[in-house]
Amino acid sequence: MNRPTIIDFVEHYTKQYAEHVFLREKINDAWTATTYAQTREQAHQIGAGLIALGLQKGERVALLSQGRNLWVTGELGILYAGAVNVPLSIKLEEASDLLFRIQHSDAVMIMTSEQQLPKIRKILPQCPNVRQVIVFDPLSQYEDREIGIDKVIALGNKQLQTDPEAFVTRYRSVQPDDYANISYTSGTTADPKGILLTHRNYTANVEQARSVVGIDKDDVMLIILPLDHCFAHVAGFYTMMSYCGSIATVPVGKTAMATLRNIPIAIRETQPAIMLSVPALARNFRKNIEAGIRAKGPAVERLYNFALQNAIAYNKEYWNRGGWQAWRFPLVKLFDRLIFKAVREGFGGKMKFFVGGGALLDIELQRYFCAVGMPMFQGYGLSEATPIICANSGKAAIFGSSGRIVANEEVKICDSEGNVVPDGERGEIVIRGENVMAGYWKNPEATEKTIVDGWLHTGDMGYVTKQHPGFLWVVGRFKSLLISADGEKYSPEGFEDGLTDGSPYVEQCILHNNQNPYTIALIVPNKDSLRDYCKQQGADPQSETGQKLMLDKIQAEVDAYKPGGKHAGIFPEAWLPKALAVLPEAFTEQNHLVNSTMKVVRGKVETYFADRIDYAYTQEGKALYNPKNMAAMAN
Repeated sequence: MNRPTIIDFVEHYTKQYAEHVFLREKINDAWTATTYAQTREQAHQIGAGLIALGLQKGERVALLSQGRNLWVTGELGILYAGAVNVPLSIKLEEASDLLFRIQHSDAVMIMTSEQQLPKIRKILPQCPNVRQVIVFDPLSQYEDREIGIDKVIALGNKQLQTDPEAFVTRYRSVQPDDYANISYTSGTTADPKGILLTHRNYTANVEQARSVVGIDKDDVMLIILPLDHCFAHVAGFYTMMSYCGSIATVPVGKTAMATLRNIPIAIRETQPAIMLSVPALARNFRKNIEAGIRAKGPAVERLYNFALQNAIAYNKEYWNRGGWQAWRFPLVKLFDRLIFKAVREGFGGKMKFFVGGGALLDIELQRYFCAVGMPMFQGYGLSEATPIICANSGKAAIFGSSGRIVANEEVKICDSEGNVVPDGERGEIVIRGENVMAGYWKNPEATEKTIVDGWLHTGDMGYVTKQHPGFLWVVGRFKSLLISADGEKYSPEGFEDGLTDGSPYVEQCILHNNQNPYTIALIVPNKDSLRDYCKQQGADPQSETGQKLMLDKIQAEVDAYKPGGKHAGIFPEAWLPKALAVLPEAFTEQNHLVNSTMKVVRGKVETYFADRIDYAYTQEGKALYNPKNMAAMAN
């Protein structure tokens, strides 16, 4: 296949692996298996049904649903009909967010689940261009413009029987440079931009992904991430399809918390070999594992910690495992059987590796999961690159790096003037390849600023080295730089991730310095761990003494990065926080401080907690035991 469309790609692999399982979904407490051939058949039925409903080539269809088989076959049906999918996050609660995307994309149809249907019904009167709402679940009563997916499939079957050539002609008319998706950005600072991703963007990025990541035939991947993101498309749907793997989705509960509770159950039941995750989820996995170890008593915890440190020392940065530490290998194998095998059983027992979607240097998290025998391989990308730019894998990994740059992609590191900087020097990551988006929908100005002479300016900061050619290190966003009073700039993500990854007492952290006299840290404490610590010290967590003891512990975790601390020298001392603002609530999707991929939205945090930031720059607020910090610990 030379420059295949997604249709070419799906036709090829669903025929090649026809009898193998592609989709796994839990229905009525039982996991179902859908083969490649059945996936193709349902995609044909839905595509033909959409054509029968009058969907024209190039028209847009919005898709709003939790992860499930019909998400995948529904999107494929849209593409087979020659149309463009507009995937929407189920985290979009406000009518304005959904309304903007549906109106801006000029969507003429909407596919949705029963769970998400109330949102659509609320805004549908303001969407006169939407001709049809297709509901994935059977309803006792349909409202105006609504139709069930079963009826669409029935129309498709009729179309395929009476005029099959019309369907074949339509999907064969799709060209590599035709749009497949309009994928909207989160719109944290302005109206969201619609990223135009073509059929060839996707198939090219799958080819690129295969150059750095390998999958065994019939491996199961559990996708925890939202399916609307192109990372789930490339790393999930299409890469797994090319390797004859299968994908499973987490059953969605009635609430967000119910869905979170379904994740460990789905892991045990599907026994995945690979999981698509993000650092925030991986940190939770680690904290849950360690809480379970602590519950088994001090002796088990000491043995676990010794085993962990031994494996970390042996693995080093992965690429240089062993060496003079090779004497540790027999201990690694012994403790793996005694301790870490049981940890892996909690993840189904077949886990080979995680795929981490975060860009930054969470080296401690990578070392940890490798030590317990489930490596979390870091990757980097962005939606405008469809999205994979580089990734670590079992064949080639360097902990702390963002991974090996994919094949058939050019990467350069540029200064603010656009000049290429020497190896080892930091600058903006700029890329060129067939995975670079076609542009932003209805936004030529933003397109021209982002894609210059075919080069995509990512807005991310990184560097490459002579020692490890082909690997990329990503160190943060230009827009998230801290700026000191004298104008010096610094990227804070390394410290933020290091503190949250390395400390059981800190749940979330954001540094702030916008031309201020010193840096402050906004801290979300892990109150369960802190209360346990407080009780171990013989203090009541609700007492003033206990509250001060817990604040001291948080301060000690930060001070570990200062001169004399166990992590001294990792980060520049001048940028370490001089004041702590301990917060009364976490950064969550509910308060809109975390986006749909569980990344903290820095600008929104700074606005939401503006009063705490201002207070931390006062004499009273700089003190650790200030009234607001004490009140936060008392909650």
